Amino acid sequence: MANLKDKDIKDLSTWNMKELRKLKINANNRIESIKSVRSARELTKSHILYGLEVGELEELVLEIKRAEKKLAE
Repeated sequence: MANLKDKDIKDLSTWNMKELRKLKINANNRIESIKSVRSARELTKSHILYGLEVGELEELVLEIKRAEKKLAE
């Protein structure tokens, strides 16, 4: 299983495809949770997505897609 806790989301070039996929899924799920009518639960400070708002998460998903494309080349 991909361990994301020790990774840096500011430098996706060091991530492998499995880790990027897991991060993208987590970010998309977090976006949906925040946007939903029910209130999103607060993330712990140790969570990799802690403190990110919807706009930041959407930008992160775009960066992940770019990193995945670069890895696939």
